[in-house]
Amino acid sequence: MHLVPYLGRVNLVELSRRDATRMFVALGRRRTRCGAPISASTLERIRATLRVALNHAVREDLIAGNPAQGVRLPAPVRTHPVVWTARREAAWRRGGERPPVAVWTVEQLAAFLRFAREDPLFVLWWLVALRGLRRGEVAGLRWVDIDLERRELTIAHQLVHTDEGLVLCEPKSAASRRTLALDPETVRLLRRHERAQRRGPGERWSPTGPVFALGSGTAVQPSYLTHRFHKLVAASGLPPVRLHDLRHGAATLALASGTELKVVQGTLGHASIVLTADTYVSVLPQLYHDSAHATARLVLKAVRATNRKIGEARERA
Repeated sequence: MHLVPYLGRVNLVELSRRDATRMFVALGRRRTRCGAPISASTLERIRATLRVALNHAVREDLIAGNPAQGVRLPAPVRTHPVVWTARREAAWRRGGERPPVAVWTVEQLAAFLRFAREDPLFVLWWLVALRGLRRGEVAGLRWVDIDLERRELTIAHQLVHTDEGLVLCEPKSAASRRTLALDPETVRLLRRHERAQRRGPGERWSPTGPVFALGSGTAVQPSYLTHRFHKLVAASGLPPVRLHDLRHGAATLALASGTELKVVQGTLGHASIVLTADTYVSVLPQLYHDSAHATARLVLKAVRATNRKIGEARERA
């Protein structure tokens, strides 16, 4: 979508840094479907893809050096999720002000799940909200990837939209291939969803078939999930969040419940615990306060015990 239109007609041995720079200048002037410029993080991912391919060409002795190596791009700005507090919600309702990335409180999430209870994709929203699956991962989920007896779910694929249509491919990274534990309520909802799909018309259900399918039995498109979720949120009257923010919300709720950061990293499929900590630093203030109080209690307890021993020693003296 990005590389071929600008570089597809350039011979590999003739590709220069100027060609790559010209491409990124042109991409920087383009607009997304929403009218916003392509973000710095997207440009960085495009460059990473090009750089990896050209590094392979260097290893194969097809070119002497990597033309994309020295291309300069604006530094991507990492946006951290924040919680929709009462004041942030009031500001949004009053003037439309909203954070770039925000997550619901547990009460707001519960309100949305109550509102979406009768939606055909309710179990999908529930699963993303509690387990933090990516959009492509939940769309690519198959029944063979779920073990309801062991209460486990394995992320083995993701569904990606390409020019050839929907393609089931490998997860985003090695860390994204993971097994998630399921709570009893999620298992109950998945069992009910499976029974309903088995009772559906025709040959809709199969072990290798999609867990979340359209009426025809084909998997739902990831882009449709985004569109459908946006409509539900707007109809619910709740503060706006994106579908991907449900994943952020799952991490936030896990951290708030006392789950260790290493476990949250594995649940989300992050390659590094540093990425997990950096992403969710803005939703951890309460944990930091709890840690500070626990540390102070430990020290004060030791101080009191020491004072007591000193007092007893003085009395004996």
